[in-house]
Amino acid sequence: MSERLFHVAAAPFEAARRVAILPDGHPCRRLHGHSFLARVRAELPADWAPFPGGETDALTSALSRCVAALDYRDLNEQLPVPTDENLARWVRAGLDVPGIESVGIQSTRHQGADLDDQEQAHVWRRFRFEAAHQLPNVPEGHPCGRMHGHGFEVILHANQALADQDMGVDFDRLAALWAPLHEVLHYRCLNDIPGLEIPTSEMLAAWLWHRIKPELPALSWVTVYETLTAGCHYNGSQYRIWKEQRFESALRLLTAPADDPRLQLHGHSYRVRLHLSAPLDEVLGWTVDYGDVKEAFKPIYQQLDHHLLNDLPQLSAADPASLALWLREQVAVLLPPLDRIDLQQTPGCGAVLCWGDEEPALPI
Repeated sequence: MSERLFHVAAAPFEAARRVAILPDGHPCRRLHGHSFLARVRAELPADWAPFPGGETDALTSALSRCVAALDYRDLNEQLPVPTDENLARWVRAGLDVPGIESVGIQSTRHQGADLDDQEQAHVWRRFRFEAAHQLPNVPEGHPCGRMHGHGFEVILHANQALADQDMGVDFDRLAALWAPLHEVLHYRCLNDIPGLEIPTSEMLAAWLWHRIKPELPALSWVTVYETLTAGCHYNGSQYRIWKEQRFESALRLLTAPADDPRLQLHGHSYRVRLHLSAPLDEVLGWTVDYGDVKEAFKPIYQQLDHHLLNDLPQLSAADPASLALWLREQVAVLLPPLDRIDLQQTPGCGAVLCWGDEEPALPI
């Protein structure tokens, strides 16, 4: 599949709303407020930004201008039914940016809605449980072979276009489907649960999928966070894991105009997320060991962390897109299953480079 480069941006806004279509007595029928986050991913033309390398900041500015009309407002004055999905559609319609591939609205840390490139809405909700596990078939001495535990997080994503016309999908329905599974998983040893004898992120995602999908045909992805920096997506046929790292770096954006402060020496706390797709190892229960991903990336990380990016060999520029392309050249040979790199220079803002068989609904 051909390589695709996207820029991503995020912009917060504070607003109040009431959702009158909900059943009587539902708390969201009352006027209340949220700290919302709008997100966009776009495949921008080469000459769209004011200068090469300025795409991320230009996209962030465009999104911020768009949502300024919502900031500290009563959202019911802007649209009749201000659900997350409808807000995402409002933002998409008002965002004067070419090549938009997805737009999302996150109303809390735990829920939101994303529009894909077919304008299909995928609502999602995040859940958490606390559990112990150990991986029985790993090599001797592997830390995951010891009994240990995690605060696992699970995100259920559902495609509204596939939802039952009478029931639809909303956050309450996702919560109702999760509730009995939470009872099974919370404060338990996962190895003791039938079907989770090898309780990796991949096996847990598939276990959840097979229990929720019959009840919710609109289910599009199950996401499992084993830690804050590692997890797995599963869509019923494909596993996609990721491993995330952060690095602190300085740069000069040399393509910026002479009077632009980004030309000066400055820095960011970067976040890079490496996505990999591979067949499931039935014995080990995983596709790729998160520890192997971290170890393979280590020599690249050592070049990035606490360094000046402009000094990196063969890096043409230090903007997010150029750095993502540089990372692919450095990392792909070390991690053949790698097929996507997310790089953020500030929270939610940066570049996404992908060259795998990615579904449009894959979360940002």
